[in-house]
Amino acid sequence: MAGAGAGAVMCYSPSPSSPSSITTTPTCMLTITNRLPCSRFLSPHGKSYLKQRYQRPVYVPFSRIYAIFWGPKRTAVSHETELSLGEFVLTGSGAEGGDSANKTKPQKVLISVASSISEISPKDWDACAEEATGLENYNPFLTHGFLSSLEESGSSVKETGWFPQHIIAQDEFKNILGVVPLYLKSHSFGEFVFDHSWADAYYSYGSRYYPKLQCCVPFTPVTGQRMLIRNMWYKDQVFDKLVWALKHLTAKLQVSSVHVTFPSETEWHQMRGHGFLQRIGMQYHWKNRNYKNFDEFLMDMKQSKRKNIRQERKKIAAQNITMKRLRGDEIKARHWDTFYKFYRNTTDNKWGRVYLTREFFHIMGEKMGDKVLLVVAEDGDELVAGALNLIGGDTIYGRLWGCLPDAYYPSLHFEACYYQAIESAIELNLNTVEAGAQGEHKIQRGYLPVTTYSSHYISDEGFRRVIGDFLVRETDQVKQVMQILHDSSPFKDGIHQSDDA
Repeated sequence: MAGAGAGAVMCYSPSPSSPSSITTTPTCMLTITNRLPCSRFLSPHGKSYLKQRYQRPVYVPFSRIYAIFWGPKRTAVSHETELSLGEFVLTGSGAEGGDSANKTKPQKVLISVASSISEISPKDWDACAEEATGLENYNPFLTHGFLSSLEESGSSVKETGWFPQHIIAQDEFKNILGVVPLYLKSHSFGEFVFDHSWADAYYSYGSRYYPKLQCCVPFTPVTGQRMLIRNMWYKDQVFDKLVWALKHLTAKLQVSSVHVTFPSETEWHQMRGHGFLQRIGMQYHWKNRNYKNFDEFLMDMKQSKRKNIRQERKKIAAQNITMKRLRGDEIKARHWDTFYKFYRNTTDNKWGRVYLTREFFHIMGEKMGDKVLLVVAEDGDELVAGALNLIGGDTIYGRLWGCLPDAYYPSLHFEACYYQAIESAIELNLNTVEAGAQGEHKIQRGYLPVTTYSSHYISDEGFRRVIGDFLVRETDQVKQVMQILHDSSPFKDGIHQSDDA
């Protein structure tokens, strides 16, 4: 989960009629609290790189948007914006191909903002997502079902610092041409691409980093399309207008930046031409080399690694633990209630933040159906641990893990999260298992590093230049680390599991 970051407090006066409402005035003063050291910007001499390179004072005019921080569940953001962002005329004859959205040739693209995904029909949203990726690359996290589960459950809403600002492109006939999952954010939690030091640097120079715009799937470090556009002859024009809308909304709301996290590699390259800074990261994925079973996968590994995995799996049977993989209707309400306890135990033990509500699991399970794979461990008749996965077109996505408080079962985490997912991918003939962010221990279990991407548009030119310089050096470091990790691969010589290998 995302780590802690800098917090900001703005002066406010509660409304007498509502203790939770906030009012702001032009006399608000910015106070920095819980400031993290700007360690990622340190020079070899220990001085802040930003302080060396960014010397001019920053004057920031008051915006219509205010982010107020005083702890979890009480972050509030108020905004004032028009729903319409603009109208554009399409160019070209359309002779290159057909139009899947409608039979009448459109002339215009209209861009607007929706403050809830419920304002967009599931049919239209999912048509954009499916045509953007293709069914073979179906991504469950981009569906209306998953994103609406986050909003309906109170997980990604204004009150938690995730104010939906989804961008919609439609033609003059009201046909939805493209959508973008977007949030106005008052913090940097739940993103998995860390910019807390950037916020700290802003505050050090008297500027305001929050609120910011975040284009992503909340709490989900999974690569996927971010510009969800239907397969039309003018889709490139729609892409350009949606990227323009991100930048235009940043200026319109007078926020510091917009961040597109875990986009596809193609989008990442395209957005560079629109003035976005490029950043890379690293995750650990398992690749299926047309294995017929788990033992065949093991035979591709070095002898010592193969032996270690077999010993870990034997420990599960020795503890009389039964592993089950449940999908769709097999997952009952009691399973979700128990899994929520597991989830809370994980966040409590790891000093994490509770992003998801109990209701989220019930709503998501109902909406996503057999796209959900819940691995559970039973000790007798008792559920003692579980791992939540979602199934895509060619990938199993491992998301969350947890167990009962004070429970200790050696190797159970590896079995539930990694080996069961591998077995499932082999059985379902899927190409990849994505095991989430972080964790070098995954390498010895067959998951190798792959590159992830993010794009960042910084409004202030001075900060944009300095952060851009920082990202160049960070990219070199990430590439070096990835090469070192690949060199310690657990696979036999000549066997490459990763797309980046």
